[in-house]
Order: sequence, then structure tokens, then C-alpha cells
Amino acid sequence: MDSGSGSEHIEGMSGNELEPEQQQQQQQQAGKKKRYHRHTVRQIQEMEALFKECPHPDDKQRLKLSQDLGLKPRQVKFWFQNRRTQMKAQQDRSDNVILRAENDNLKNENYRLQAALRSIMCPTCGGPAMLGEMGYDEQQLRLENARLKEEFERVCCLVSQYNGRGPPNPLLPPSLELDMSINNFSSKFEDQPNCVDMVPVPLLMPDQNNTQFSGGPMILEEEKSLAMELALSSMDELVKMCTSSDPLWIRASNDSGKEVLNVEEYSRMFPWPVGVKHNGNELKIEATRSSAVVIMNSITLVDAFLDTNKCIELFPSIISRAKTIQVVTSGVSGHASGSLQLMFMEMQVLTPLVSTRECYFLRYCQQNVEEGSWAIVDFPLDSLHNNFPPPFPYFKRRPSGCIIQDMPNGYSRVTWVEHAEVEENPVNQIFNHFVTSGVAFGAQRWLSILQRQCERLASLMARNISDLGVIPSPEARKSLMNLAQRMIKTFCMNISTCCGQSWTALSDSPDDTVRITTRKVTEPGQPNGLILSAVSTSWLPYNHFQVFDLLRDERRRAQLDVLSNGNSLHEVAHIANGSHPGNCISLLRINVASNSSQSVELMLQESCTDDSGSLVVYTTVDVDAIQLAMNGEDPSCIPLLPLGFVITPINNGQANINNCDNNVSGIEANSSQSSEKRQNLSSIQEYSGGCLLTVGLQVLASTIPSAKLNLSSVTAINHHLCNTVQQINAALVAFYPDIEITAPSSPPPQQPESSKQVDENSNS
Repeated sequence: MDSGSGSEHIEGMSGNELEPEQQQQQQQQAGKKKRYHRHTVRQIQEMEALFKECPHPDDKQRLKLSQDLGLKPRQVKFWFQNRRTQMKAQQDRSDNVILRAENDNLKNENYRLQAALRSIMCPTCGGPAMLGEMGYDEQQLRLENARLKEEFERVCCLVSQYNGRGPPNPLLPPSLELDMSINNFSSKFEDQPNCVDMVPVPLLMPDQNNTQFSGGPMILEEEKSLAMELALSSMDELVKMCTSSDPLWIRASNDSGKEVLNVEEYSRMFPWPVGVKHNGNELKIEATRSSAVVIMNSITLVDAFLDTNKCIELFPSIISRAKTIQVVTSGVSGHASGSLQLMFMEMQVLTPLVSTRECYFLRYCQQNVEEGSWAIVDFPLDSLHNNFPPPFPYFKRRPSGCIIQDMPNGYSRVTWVEHAEVEENPVNQIFNHFVTSGVAFGAQRWLSILQRQCERLASLMARNISDLGVIPSPEARKSLMNLAQRMIKTFCMNISTCCGQSWTALSDSPDDTVRITTRKVTEPGQPNGLILSAVSTSWLPYNHFQVFDLLRDERRRAQLDVLSNGNSLHEVAHIANGSHPGNCISLLRINVASNSSQSVELMLQESCTDDSGSLVVYTTVDVDAIQLAMNGEDPSCIPLLPLGFVITPINNGQANINNCDNNVSGIEANSSQSSEKRQNLSSIQEYSGGCLLTVGLQVLASTIPSAKLNLSSVTAINHHLCNTVQQINAALVAFYPDIEITAPSSPPPQQPESSKQVDENSNS
């Protein structure tokens, strides 16, 4: 629809005025051309005049007006409906401005009160005074501060209901006066005095519940026929983009195998729809295509793509949140073919340095029985909801999706197309090429993860497994795999910017990639209290498979003191969940020293790799929790606080491997690592460029969710991050001493100057 003052309407009866047989007949003829009518200036003026007097005219008034203006009664009815919707949107925007102004007033008042509280000094040590040392007036100020904070959160919820997005991030500098005791990394996090400098870290509790979505668009009954027309045209566009080659897709000469969309040819084949706003000069086009064979049949894949919960399970490292807002049509006789759904999705990159992408879109599914294939297309809401506020940063998913072709033995060939318009936003230099090249959210990454997850699901459903280690039964094996899947999802969500999660840099240097945040946890599944998260990304001059092999191997990782605290690891259970030997779940026993008073702990670890990158995620669990999971009890109550590594390949370099063969002969035959080095050096021909290593740490800062953060705790976890990266780099240099790789154009991130100064002055 154009606007409330001059809408275009399809001739014929509306959806709610048709009989069931007529509705079905209209759906079958949805692809036919409809006649349109645009109102004249006089018609609009007459209807505007009546609207000012009576926004809800009755049947007699509409009939009289239609006779005077030469319109049909239903056209008058639709015009008044659209005009009322437009007026409501204007009123909502006005209310939104008022609420934002109230928000600003509350923030300013909160700032003033917190500044007054921090200015109160302890007469003994010169630090911030505690509550028990204050007089009556200061205590009243604290109570008023708490009341204003609750009022601010209430207003945030009201604002979110009007603009259809998540609640704004409460970025108020907290009154940080409590100390934290972090025991996860042994003596590296010792208790510090209360009277220390404070660091303003954002404190929030992100909404990770997929069922809570306030606001958002809805498809009205009279809009369903137009939505179906758009679905059919978008499906036609997707099929052509999947099956066409040159000149629509051109292979890039500088990157073997990569296809680039010919924008001019695309504009010729698919003209811009009439009435849809075009911002082509202001936005960047990202278009990628890829094809692969996956170990899953088409029916199961279609069912997963139409169920947002299953979709998140398939793509835990890309999709952080997803929700089906509305089922517009459910298909023929409950069959998936012909179904049309309105969905919301938030997509992420596993780093705080890249913003997530949010979008509302319509997903349409269609089966081609003759060819034995399915097609699923996602297309935007522009033609139905022009006034719906776009996400920030701007992102619109143009017709994208996949064609699924059944193959023998339960396999499927999937051709995937990702096509989107994105706003040109600055990205941290270390991830700039990864995002701007279209790899971060491109079709290749989606398909690589889909292949790996399909192999994982096949392993999950397998029951003829003979070697289970200490796992007593296939049911216990499945329960342990589900626990590891939850660990992966928790880790991915807690190191990205999903759910409005904000991160704080430790310095203003552009080379600083360390980000920290805190969050309150009161729900089961994670330790209750205040959790401090820290993430850092570094460039390494090694292929991501080399780094992955080092970090996934418990024998080699145990050599890194910063990760093992001097304890060795012994694998007691192993579950293969993919064709690559590195795709597995391990249950490791932590062998502490014999004179230690610590109880025996286990470590649950999952490692996975594909062409798009690698993950190594692990968490410590006690023996009772693992026994609970293996006995078939609900493992959702087991608290997990995962740590791990994300390894992202980049192509900004080329390995210098001319002397590799000569170096092999120099390895001593009696060396314990000679055979392993020979094996790795023989495969160096495959390695080129470097990779980005993202280290994600989480610690339980305090068992009290309302606790605050001080600088000593931030210094300790930052120091631990730096030591982790340094030891990993040193281990790689020791294991691959003969590889020389040219660094990428942007320099590797350095430890921020402010952090270095803090580390030198810290006693922790």
C-alpha cells in the first residue's frame, strides 16, 4: 500500500467478505494481474473532510460518500482503515518522543545522584564510603537512586512496546562500590580491597527468551492476497538466482570459486517494485551463492527451516534469536508446501566487535513434485509495511533462501543464496575484510555450518555405537550431546552483541580488541550471580586448522599453564559427531596434584571445524552433574559457564613454504614429536594466510547478582586474556618453527596501553 491518503487497492472483495470456496479460488488465481485504482484529489479531499468529523463512518455514511465520489463502498472502507492506521502510527511516534524525553530526564537525575554518592569519601582510607558509614540523608539518596533505576527500566519497557525493538541498553555508569571474589582461575583472581578505582562496565541482563517479542508488524486479512503475490514473485527470483550463471553471476578472478553478482544484470532481470523505497545509493549490496551436499533429507530440512527453535539448533553460531511472529497461510491441508510465515531473526558473528543484524521478513515454502525439490524464500516487508521502523544498523534481507534437491541415501543437495542491503558502518579493522567481503553473513558460511550440524544430528540419532567409553548407554550419550549443544549455544550468545548486549573497551586505541561486560543471572542453566565476560581477538600467522589442532588436543593444551593451572587432562569419554576427526565431544578428567585438597572435576569439551572456521568450547562440571545427565535426568538444571576459542580463517596472506621439505629432514628421528611434525609439515601446502583467534572467558564474579565491579577484577581477567594469547602464540611457534606468513594489511591488535599500565601497577 502507498499511504493512507492515496492507497492503491485491489479490485474485488476483501478476504473476510469471501466464502471459503471463493477464498480458495482467489488463492489459486493469485498470480493473475489485478486492476488498480488511484484516488483523485477531490476524492481524497472529501474523505479527509469526513474523516476529521467522523473517523469511523457507518455503512450509510460510507454508501453516501461512495455514491458522491463514484467509488465502491469497500474502497471507501479501506481508505478509512488505512487513514486510521496512519493516524495511530503518528500518535505512536509522538508518544515515543515523549517517553524518550522522560528517559533522558531520568538518566540525568540518576547520573547526578550517583555522582553525589561517589563524592562521599571514607574518612579512614579516603575511598568511597559504604552504606553503614553514611548518615540518614545519604541513605535516602541511595533509596531514591534505586527507585529511579526501577522507573527507568519501566520506561524502557514502554518504549520497546512502541518501537517494536528490544529494550534500550541501560548504559548508566553504575555505582561500583562492591568488591568481587573470582575463584575460577585460582590465584590469578585474588580478593582486592574495597577502596579502589572503579571502572564503568555496562551491567545488563539480556533477554535471551525467544518467546518474548513485543510490537512488530502483522499481516492484516486484506493484505494476505498481496503478500502471496509477493511470495510468488520472490520465489521466481530465487529460482532464477539459484539456477542462472553468467552473466548474472561472475566468477571473481582473484578468489577461486567465489561468485560475484552482476548488479546491472540483476537490475535488468528483476526491476525494482513500484511503490517500494529504493536507497541503492546509500546502501551496500551483499550477494553470495554456494552449493553443497548435506546428510539430511529434504523433508527434515524443510521442517527445520519452518520451525525457529530447530533453526536455532541448526545454526547456533549464526542465529542468536528467531521467532515466528505470524502464520499467514499454513499451506494446503496442513502440508508445508504453500505455507507463508512472518518471522523475526537476529544474526550474529562470534565477537563483540561486529554488530548483530536484525530483520523481519516473510518466509514462503513451495514444493516442486515433478523435480523432487523444495524451495524456501525469504523476502522483505517493504510493499506491505513501508512505515515500519527499520533496524539499526540498517539491514534488509532481499529475496534469499535455498533450493533443496533430494539425493539417494537420504542426502540432499542445497543451493543457497544470500542477498541483502546493508548500511555502510565502520567495523573494527581486524574484522573489516571478513565483514565487508560478505563472508561473515554469506551463503558459504551458512552452508558450511549446515553441513557440520547435519553430521552432528546424524551422530545424535545413531544408536549402533559400540565404543562409548564410560558412557553407559545410547540414551546417556544423547543426553551428554544435548548438554554440549547447550554449552555451545550459551557460549556463542555470551560473546557477541546479541540481545542488545553492550561491551566496554579498556582503551581508546583502535588496535584494542579487548571487550568486557557483566550480566546478572538468576535463571537456571548458568551459575546465579554476577558474571564477568571478557573477549579478545588476535591475528595469528597460522592456518585456522593448525590453531584448531593445538587447542582441541587436551594433551597439548595442558602444556599451557594459563589454561590448565598445571593440571593434566585425561579423556574418559569420546563422541565423534562428524566426518572430520576434530568434530567431537570429549569428557575429560582433570588430574589435580595428589596433595591438593580440591575435589575431582570433569571438563566437558566440544570441538568443531569446517571451512568457515572452528570452535573449541569447554566448561568444568562436577561428577554428580554428569552422572545426573547420564541417568536420563533433565540436564537443563546443570549450571554451565563455558569458555572457549573461535578461530576465523582469513585470506590476507600467503605461506612461504619453499623450504618445508628441507626442514623435515632436519627433525631428529628420535624426537617424540618428529612423526607428528612430519605429518603436519607434509600438509603445509594447504595452508595459506592467517587466522583470527577470539578468546572468550567468563567468570562468576559474585554469587550476589546486585554486586558491582571494581578495577582490580577487570585487570585480573585482562591480564589472563593477554597471557592466554601469548602462550598460544608461543606454543604455535614452537610446533611450527619453519612457517613464514606475510601479515595482513591491517596490523595485528596490540595490548592497549591503558591495560599495560594497569597490569604493571596491579598486584593480582
